[in-house]
Amino acid sequence: MVSNQVLQNAIEGVKSISGYEIGLAAPGEEGTLFTAPVFRDAWSYLETFRALGQTEAQKDGFLLFKVYSGSAMEYILAVKGTGENATLVGRMAAFQIQTLLGTGRESYDRDSFMKNLLLDNLLLVDIYERAKKLHIRSAQNRVVLVAEIDHTKYLQLETDPLTLLQSFPGIRSTDSVTAVDEDSIVICLEVEDNDTAQTISAKAQDIYSYLSANGVAKARIASGSVVGELKELSKSYKEARMALDVSKIFFEDRRVIAYNQLGIGRLIYQLPIPLCRIFIREVFQDRSPEELDEETLITIDKFFENNLNVSETARQLFIHRNTLVYRLDKLQKSYGLDVRNFDDAITFRIALMVTRYMQYMDAKDR
Repeated sequence: MVSNQVLQNAIEGVKSISGYEIGLAAPGEEGTLFTAPVFRDAWSYLETFRALGQTEAQKDGFLLFKVYSGSAMEYILAVKGTGENATLVGRMAAFQIQTLLGTGRESYDRDSFMKNLLLDNLLLVDIYERAKKLHIRSAQNRVVLVAEIDHTKYLQLETDPLTLLQSFPGIRSTDSVTAVDEDSIVICLEVEDNDTAQTISAKAQDIYSYLSANGVAKARIASGSVVGELKELSKSYKEARMALDVSKIFFEDRRVIAYNQLGIGRLIYQLPIPLCRIFIREVFQDRSPEELDEETLITIDKFFENNLNVSETARQLFIHRNTLVYRLDKLQKSYGLDVRNFDDAITFRIALMVTRYMQYMDAKDR
């Protein structure tokens, strides 16, 4: 849809160039759009003009023009004046408004199409038919990015996050930016053959930086995998949504993440909760990983981060090597797992991740 501001700018532009007074009214709303008091008499003729079969009329020093959007009359445009010049100006202004309405209608249809495509609400035959009408290429590499933004924090912004992203310099006319709910903005980018995962990650980072620079802080952006067909776009969208959820559980500090960076977290996220509880009971028996204090958790995370290297972990934690060994021995006595052993380390790491996943799902269900 075309905003009133866009229509007003078009009217003011023609008015300033031509020197003629121009007014615009919607059916049933006489004189409510961009008009001066001088048009009061012209609008009194609206009902009669609407009923006429002609698209142009002249009345008491005014020229009236019907403006259509598709087959429906959308507005009536009036020009104060008569003669060839006034008629030419009126026709040009009416054509300009009609063109804007057609562009807006196509944009709206494109937006609606993309939303339904992402949400899997279209039959395969509908996808190709509507894509052809909207001049959208079916065979084209694309990737979906989802920007999650808490809309309640940005009600006072002069420009809302959706409009901000639509004006992002890296967005091309063939790309699509739409909102699927209050807190999620979806960006469908066309991908060139020479674009790599690093290229897409850099674009996502640029979008995050752009939002931050314009007052939208702490957004979270995730990307799906590249797909080659329009019908597969919903797959990339679902992957990006999963990446958002998984990042909140296992990569909380990362604001930009890709589906292919989720690692084992992607598998854990798809496990049923009952199976997770069985696994935790088998690993820890009568103990619970939730009993681990913060110091121990930091030690374990750093130990895993350094590939089970005791000396390097002790150095980064600023503790003596023997202190670290003591902590690891204590952990082994409490839980029966020696994380210096590769197999035990894998079991313990997965168990911690499963615990985080269960805690996240429990909090989500409350």
